[in-house]
Amino acid sequence: MKFGPVPVAEAEGGILAHSIALTKGRLRKGLQLSAADIATLSAEGHQLVTVAQLEPGDMAEDEAAEQLATALIGDALGLRKTAAATGRVNIYATRPGIVALDEAALQAFNAVNPMITVATLPQHMRVDPGTMVATIKIIAYAVPGADVDQAAGLAPGAIAQRAPVLRTATLIETVQNGATPLKGRAALETRLAWLDVALTDPVVVAHDIESVASAIARAPGEAVFILTASATSDVADVGPAGLVAAEGQLVQFGMPVDPGNLLFLGALGAKPVIGLPGCARSPALNGADWVMERVLCGVDLTPADFARMGVGGLLKEIPTRPKPRGDIEG
Repeated sequence: MKFGPVPVAEAEGGILAHSIALTKGRLRKGLQLSAADIATLSAEGHQLVTVAQLEPGDMAEDEAAEQLATALIGDALGLRKTAAATGRVNIYATRPGIVALDEAALQAFNAVNPMITVATLPQHMRVDPGTMVATIKIIAYAVPGADVDQAAGLAPGAIAQRAPVLRTATLIETVQNGATPLKGRAALETRLAWLDVALTDPVVVAHDIESVASAIARAPGEAVFILTASATSDVADVGPAGLVAAEGQLVQFGMPVDPGNLLFLGALGAKPVIGLPGCARSPALNGADWVMERVLCGVDLTPADFARMGVGGLLKEIPTRPKPRGDIEG
């Protein structure tokens, strides 16, 4: 692509780089100049005009953005793309869920040509219908078609969206000495509502390993959440030990996300079991949100996945936190 000032008489077919005010009206930036436009500019005394002129092999910005957006989402469900305009195509979610990205492919895509870009939400971020997931922008008025083909080939289907695969969950709450469960169910119901996941009838048991194990074994939900009367502080504590006693598997205890450190994840057969940290009783974002959203949307989390959560895992402080982090020295 050629870019720069040219004599007005030679600018027909060029793309206007900057808006030009006329005696009546204005020629807008991005306009492909017609013979009539050239006549108007000449009549008003313009001798030079800055334009972009496509060369053989170039692809116009809208065509390039459209082709790249089509490649990036492939046949993914739950996404829609807008029509290309000014070199941009936006991608929106059409259902609740989480973003699923091929990060390596997207990095390779963005490295092909600085004029070819895609920006996305973070990996696994929750989305609702109408949430913008990504934007593809061609920065120049045209780019080499070969670069468009290369970028498209590096990242086919790299932008996707995961919807919930589980629809019911059971919350097991433990109590000590017959006390009433601490608030927590309402907060969990709110968290699950946006994914259209329903809680089964309340399950309240004594705060001991045997009672928790029995409740896990009998839980009717497709996923199980455990909220204990006191914080889980070791793999041998009531929650994790109850899962193991029920012949379940403990995948992870603790996570590098704060608030939310004291979460555990496991499974009873194919049924995921999540031990919630005490901060899950608050509606504020915490590590449990990241885990439950991914699990309910069918992501199989491993210890390596938890390790990666630490970068960006220092979340906003909760005002009601009993011992704010800022009060701790060292």
